[in-house]
This record gives sequence, C-alpha cells and structure tokens, in this order.
Amino acid sequence: MRPGVLTVGAVRTAALLLGLAALGSTLRHGIDRPGTALAFGALVALGALARRGAPGEREPAPLAAAGALAYALLGESAGSPATHGVLQTVAVATAAGLAGTAPHLVRGRGPGPDHLARRVLTIGFAALCFQPLHPSGAVVRHLGEGPPYVLSLGLLLLLTALCDAVLAALLLRARTGFPYGPLLRDELRALLGIGSAVCATGAVMALGVAAAGPWALPVLAVPLLLTQVSHRRYEAVRTVNRQTIASLARATEVAGCTPPGHARRVAALSTAVGRELGLSGTELTVLEHAALMHDIGQLSLVDPVEGGATALLPAEEQRRIALLGGAVVRRTGVPPAVAVIVERQADPYREQPLPARIVRTVNAYDDLTSTGPGTGAGGGAGAALDALERLRLGTARDHHPDVVECLARVLARGGASGMTPVVPG
Repeated sequence: MRPGVLTVGAVRTAALLLGLAALGSTLRHGIDRPGTALAFGALVALGALARRGAPGEREPAPLAAAGALAYALLGESAGSPATHGVLQTVAVATAAGLAGTAPHLVRGRGPGPDHLARRVLTIGFAALCFQPLHPSGAVVRHLGEGPPYVLSLGLLLLLTALCDAVLAALLLRARTGFPYGPLLRDELRALLGIGSAVCATGAVMALGVAAAGPWALPVLAVPLLLTQVSHRRYEAVRTVNRQTIASLARATEVAGCTPPGHARRVAALSTAVGRELGLSGTELTVLEHAALMHDIGQLSLVDPVEGGATALLPAEEQRRIALLGGAVVRRTGVPPAVAVIVERQADPYREQPLPARIVRTVNAYDDLTSTGPGTGAGGGAGAALDALERLRLGTARDHHPDVVECLARVLARGGASGMTPVVPG
C-alpha cells in the first residue's frame, strides 16, 4: 500500500474516531448549556448550508468555520462560565456541520472527506488547547482578563491555523506526491485571505458571547458575511481573467496554428512541474498563464509552422516567435511577468528564469509527443520515452537538466490530467 494512502487513511480514521467519541460522550452525559450549544450549532449549520465555494477554494464555508472555532474558544456566556468541554465542542460542530452539508452532499456538491476530517481535527485541537484551561481559571489567573488574555487567544488562533495548514498540506502531499514544503507554504499564504477573517471573527464571537450571550452571534457574523461577499467577487474577477487568457490561448488552435489541446496540456503539465520544483501559488499562476499563451506569437506569422511544433524550428526562428508572442501578451493587460516568460522561452536555459525553462521544456515535450506517426495528444508511452531522451540530449543548451528530470518524475506519477504515465529512462 502506498504511503499516501496510509496517510489519508490515518487522518480520516483519527477524525472519525474523534467525532464518534464526541457524539457518544455528549449523548451519554447530555448537553451542557443547551441554549448556547443550539445557538452555535444553528450558526454552524446555516454557514455550512450557505457554502458556495468554487472548486479548489480553501474555505468554502467561512461562517461555519468561524462559528465552530468560536464555540471551541468560548470560556463564558453572558458572564457565566461555559463548561461544555472538548468533546461537546467537537460533537456540536460535527453534527451541525453535517446537518448543513447534507443537502450539498445529496446534490453531489458537498465537501470531500478530507475537508471534513480537517475540520473535525482542527476544531478538536483548538478546543483541546483552550477548554481544559479556562474552567480551571488557569488562563485568567496567570494572564488576567485584559490584553494578555486577548493575546493568548491570538496565539491559540495562530496555532490552530497552523494545525489546519499542516493537515491540508499533508493530505495534498499524500494525494499528489508534490514536495511538502511548497504545499505548506501555499497553505500558509492562503490563510492571509479568508482564513485570517475566519480566525478573527471566531475570536470576536467568543469574546462577544462571553459578554452579551448568544444573542450577539447574528450581529458579530455580519462583518464576515461582508468579507465573504467581497472575497467571492474578487475570485469571480480572477476567474473571468483566467477565462479570457484561456480564450486568447485557444485563438492559435482556432486559427490552425497549433494542435487542439496543446496550450491546455502545456499549461497543466507546466504547473505540475513548477509545483514539483517548489514554485509558490502566485508563481504557479503566472507560469500557467504564460504556458497557456506561449504560442500566441504564431498568430503574427505569414506562414504557419507545420503542426505548430515550434520546438523543431531553428533557434533564431523560435526566438523571433517568442518575441512576437511577448509583444502580443503585453497588450492583453496580463501581469508583465507573463510576457517576460513568453519572450524568454526560447533563450538558452542559462539565461532564462525558472518559469521560462519550464515552459520551454514542457512545450518541447508536447511537440515531440504530438507529432509523427503513432502519436497523439500527449503521446503514448513509447513516444514519451523517446521525447524525454531527446530532451536529455538537449541539456547542453536548450533544456535545464533539473527541469527535464523533474518532468520525468511528474510523468512517472501520472503527470497532469490526460498525460500518460511513463517510467523515466
């Protein structure tokens, strides 16, 4: 059995056991302060029901996450001590989350088991760090109820966010085989967006309910709802930009300059190679856009390249097409870094930035596996091995050895969607 399968299974099993133990304990001993538990459970359920996250969005239900986190950090309710404990916290958050998620699961649009496991374990971690200390008075006795107490909450939020990021990167590493370091870095950077709003709202809710009771929850949820709306609009703008870039990239296929699917394959495989080499989320976005538009310079040619395979042209002609493409890209309004990659994709690799090296090598691989008899989109295993061998022979000037070997590793694991797994030779 692969280590990745064991990792995913271990995380899911731990979450399942924690959830069952929490639900069993709560059913056996009853619910402490049922009114407060009902208020937070309703908030979590409504937040999960209102989830409208796009595919791949890190936190599709921020209101539910903030409500569960606030319940884990709740030490008092309207001035009275809250003694619900760790297991009831997990039970309420899990049951309410499942209740709100059920309609989405029925329609096949609910969160995956990995996301649910992360939620259970993260809330359990936050509750375990806070609940045993607050009823005993240890936190207030040593820190007081002023700024030091708020700072302690901030530290706990930081540790909880780190726990969630570690779990998310661990699960993604187990599924993709990508290096753990860059994945964790991307998860931590993602926390600066909607993740920071969730943490801040969770802390404010806990403090607000401690002073005013559960009636404060609807008012305290408003800022997060407004932040969520703004975040979704920002994501919508990013989606439109990407669709525009993809449409421009397809112009070369519509014009007959490149084979169907070439830009999409190069972009998908370039992103996989870039992630393997440790590029961050922003760098991967720039790389993907450049890979999608790397052949757009062919639209300026009087005579189209046969088969669209620029990797088979003389170096001078490749350089001219790259410069033409860079000039076109600069007029589209995309970030200048995208145009730089398109312009420099035909330079000797010692003079190229890493993203340009990746685009050049992956483009050459797709050109080599998509031309000639017996080859098709992505090429077969034999064509892939032949292409990798030709790329290795070109490491003196055209292709960086590290990029070629990284490409071989990605292909050996199955590469990007639609690529043929090969054994590096």
